[in-house]
Amino acid sequence: MIVTLAAFGGLFSSGFINYDDTEYVTENIHVQKGLTGESIAWAFTNTDSANWHPLTWLSHMLDVQLFGLNSGGHHGTSLLLHTLNGLLLFLLLFRMTGALWRSAFVAALFAIHPLHVESVAWIAERKDVLSTLFWLLTLGAWLRYVKSKKAAPYVLALALFALGLMAKPMLVTLPFTLLLLDYWPLRRLVPPLRRRSGVLKGLLWEKAPFFLMSAASCVITIVAQRSGGAVVKLGEYGFFGRLANAALAYVGYLRKTFWPSSLAVFYPHPRTGLATWSVCASFLLLAGATVLAVRLAKRAPYLTFGWFWYLGTLVPVIGFVQVGSQAMADRYTYMPLIGVFIAIAWGLAGLAEKIPRMRLAAPCMAAASLAVLLPVARVQTGHWNNSVVLFQHALAVTPDNYLAHDSLGLALAFGKEDRIPEAIEHFRQALRIKPDYVQALNNLGLAFEMADRLPEAIESFERVVRMDSDFADAQNNLGFALARADRTAEAVEHYQRALKIKPDFVKAMNNMGLALGKMNRLPEAIESFRDAVRINPDFAEAQDDLGTALAYTGRHAEAIEHYRQALRIRPGDSQVLNKLGVVLMRVNRESEALECFQKAMEIKPDFVDARNNLGYALYLQNRIPEAIERFTETLRIKPDDAPALDNLGMALTKAGRLSEALERFEQALRIEPDDEEARAGLLEIQKAQGPRR
Repeated sequence: MIVTLAAFGGLFSSGFINYDDTEYVTENIHVQKGLTGESIAWAFTNTDSANWHPLTWLSHMLDVQLFGLNSGGHHGTSLLLHTLNGLLLFLLLFRMTGALWRSAFVAALFAIHPLHVESVAWIAERKDVLSTLFWLLTLGAWLRYVKSKKAAPYVLALALFALGLMAKPMLVTLPFTLLLLDYWPLRRLVPPLRRRSGVLKGLLWEKAPFFLMSAASCVITIVAQRSGGAVVKLGEYGFFGRLANAALAYVGYLRKTFWPSSLAVFYPHPRTGLATWSVCASFLLLAGATVLAVRLAKRAPYLTFGWFWYLGTLVPVIGFVQVGSQAMADRYTYMPLIGVFIAIAWGLAGLAEKIPRMRLAAPCMAAASLAVLLPVARVQTGHWNNSVVLFQHALAVTPDNYLAHDSLGLALAFGKEDRIPEAIEHFRQALRIKPDYVQALNNLGLAFEMADRLPEAIESFERVVRMDSDFADAQNNLGFALARADRTAEAVEHYQRALKIKPDFVKAMNNMGLALGKMNRLPEAIESFRDAVRINPDFAEAQDDLGTALAYTGRHAEAIEHYRQALRIRPGDSQVLNKLGVVLMRVNRESEALECFQKAMEIKPDFVDARNNLGYALYLQNRIPEAIERFTETLRIKPDDAPALDNLGMALTKAGRLSEALERFEQALRIEPDDEEARAGLLEIQKAQGPRR
């Protein structure tokens, strides 16, 4: 526990990142509802993120229930699961082998190895630590069954395996690992296998339900990934290209295990141009290691076990079926490296038993490796502090990383500082490397739109929808840019296309409502806003816009309710507080209106409209001196505010200070020559003063 905290303690101050964390937590309306009947049903029935992993969704929902969007709490859950995994691994190995220090060394390597940072530090990769927990619990239940031969632990192992598959389908190789345990350390299957065919058949039959569950999970996963567009067609990389990259990945993971440098969140797939010599060398190394492992099956079974554990558990993610566009990923080693760690730990012990000089050297080497890995893991954990740091590091250690350019651009564009020009350059770099990368082109359009470069934004979004007409976000973004350019009818068409692709796209619904309102189609606008808040009641912007549309049509009671809903979600929204105050004044609830305006001013002291409206509410309550003071303060902030001048004129008139009032109305008319209130105020003063002589 202490060692794990030493390596990963910095995560508690780390935030969410803009790569997958948005999809899994921060922008997922189902997860943000917490554990409700509706969200639980969604978790079990959807294949979002190109996977069926309901248990992973439930874990994120529970975190939101407990911590909201406080990233520290989410990181804490992942770290707790990782710590439990290390402890369970130690207990399992010690129980199976009785080797205390070797088991502890394997668990320590597992706990602090830098290659495992990604699985722990990346909130969206909760599925790694969660599924591994159930993998290890399944092994524990299986050991009980092997010892007792009772039905209860067998059924428990099946149930835990099913839960693990519902966290991440990578557990499909678990039945294979059960067979490996039969070989070592349980010794239920002793080579050579050709002489043990009857025993092998019995052991296979014993695990048949596990193999059937794995097969079912494979089918579900392939369907989910194809429906989500995550599976890359064979022609894009080619069979031999995938085979070559798989060999390079196997060797690459080993290299990073022993020399964990240049670790990145994303390693771009080379697609073409793989060096023939490196591919051949990788195949030769893998073949040689495999032959050696087989030859040592009797003398050093732990080496054979460790090697085949590593090879076998990596099969689902090694790239034979290419999911995504990465060549390899650190997170894929979370469970497979256990085999390598076992081979190292028992290998060192074996050398110490055979070579006297190694008896002291072996524990020293083990301690030294942990002493080196711990600070490296801490440094790697620090790279996950935020999106800017993470993707700057990725660009520093990987060539032509288009995804890192794109994600860094997003972080710069939507960060606390206005760094739009830098963001635009990173999006362009991503497109230089991968010209068909529609995500980067869409984000480039967003950056142009934020920089008020609307023609370029529209051009970018139009290119995206030409390349991928089913890209719902781009259809919505194009609609928004067209609406800003006063091409409202065209905007509505693109919002409709976005909603046809993604029927629960609440942002597109809300934008559609705004566009329809701009076209004076208020009933349709209200219906669109209602659809958005029905799907996501916590969508504050839609609640606000629905309130405004209802207020405009005179449905004040409903408007008040939706403004209050918006404030429940965003209590510090001064704009909504001001609008709520205006509607409350219209229904003669001045005291409540006063409270709203005062809160708005506390949040935003230079909020001219709220200060002016506060003065008007005081005026309606006949608190003239206070009203005059508020209007005067408003004009100190904004001297040319015609409504405030009108209101001050009316208050001065009521206070009998006619000459001052006259001056204010005349000033308002100089600013707004068509100001009817100022003209009416002048006329009233002239009547009060009587005919001039």
